[in-house]
Amino acid sequence: MKFRIILSFFLLVCFIGGVCLADRIVLKEGQTITGNIILEKKDVIYVDIGITVLSIPKDKILEFKYGQAAEAKKADANDLDAKTAPALVSQEAAVVSNQLYRTATLQKTTIEKCVEAFSEAVVKVSSPAGLGSGFFINENGYLITNYHVIENETRIEVTMFQKASNGPSIRRENAGFATNFEKKTFKKVKIEAINPFVDLALLKVEDIGETKIKFAYLGDMERIQVGEAVFAIGNPLGLERTVTNGVISTKSRAFEGLIYIQTNADINPGNSGGPLFNLAGEVIGVTNMGYIFFGGLGFAIPVDYVKHFIENRESFTYDKDNPNTGYKYIQPDRRRNKAKPTFLKKESLPAENSVQAGQSEQ
Repeated sequence: MKFRIILSFFLLVCFIGGVCLADRIVLKEGQTITGNIILEKKDVIYVDIGITVLSIPKDKILEFKYGQAAEAKKADANDLDAKTAPALVSQEAAVVSNQLYRTATLQKTTIEKCVEAFSEAVVKVSSPAGLGSGFFINENGYLITNYHVIENETRIEVTMFQKASNGPSIRRENAGFATNFEKKTFKKVKIEAINPFVDLALLKVEDIGETKIKFAYLGDMERIQVGEAVFAIGNPLGLERTVTNGVISTKSRAFEGLIYIQTNADINPGNSGGPLFNLAGEVIGVTNMGYIFFGGLGFAIPVDYVKHFIENRESFTYDKDNPNTGYKYIQPDRRRNKAKPTFLKKESLPAENSVQAGQSEQ
């Protein structure tokens, strides 16, 4: 009887205080582990299951959810000012991890606050053939862009724009405050996976060093609505960190067997591969098409396609030894001497072949 009273009191305290929310880890082999994630590192997480602490390698995990997600949904990003938004948004996010990307359920706020919180995740992707945009999906240097941005190229550079306490590289006046940004260009970029049909590419920056990477959260197509306000960040025509806004014109525009999000936000050459955000700061699409001579017609790849591509990246793994992947093969120069090579001349051939050659010439 005494035990029941103590247990009931404990459950009541847990219900009121919300301290019994457990974390859930789903392994690739199908098992589920419930406990408290006490530490997360780059390659491993530590889970307290009550009687012991487990160390689980991340390459064995399909996804993991923090129990605080239910409480995190109560956070209102409208109460955050521009300076505290980036830190608090990432702390209060209802985070779901799938190794490479994170999803979040955040409250809607203004474009200004979203840009302040997540614009550092957007990068410029350059190659000898041109440039486009992209965005980091985790702190380890993985990023998404369009396949056509890197098509037939392997010499790729990624430029990020990081806030700096000092340094005059870029100075932006917006909404009553000024921010200094400094460019950091990474030249050691690996192509991890490509899907030409959907027009997506997964890259990894390998020379990150000690640089802290800000990343963007992926949203959910089921929660977006036609008429909802959205904005894009990219590098149209090389104009870095340009923000354009509009609404979702339709979320189910069909082209060549694929569904696209249509928006009236300006999407121009150079925006390709950049994120389309909702007002919660979640990525709902990857911009990839627009009509240059017709304003208000922009298109983005839905985020569900992006998740599927990342989750099945092994099927789209880039193979540098496959001639159908991104290597460009240079055509050899034309032979300046148009005369037949010596080994093809009649006098160089064996007697039998010479007779045949002579007969064929008659």
